[in-house]
Amino acid sequence: MDITNDSYVIFINTKNSTERYYRDKTGWLKVSTRGRTFRATAEQVLNHVLPALAGIKPNLTIRVEHHEPT
Repeated sequence: MDITNDSYVIFINTKNSTERYYRDKTGWLKVSTRGRTFRATAEQVLNHVLPALAGIKPNLTIRVEHHEPT
């Protein structure tokens, strides 16, 4: 089982939207609710993930799924 960063997809859900973060060979990618793809630094990913983990924003949930890289 591969447990490196590129084997996970992070989903951040609000009441009306879902953002997705995953890692490819060159770095992190964010997929917006509208399906647009943006490059992101590890710091930017953490800045979005940490408030959900800390429970600061009440309607923000986070889900992580494991996928074997292709």
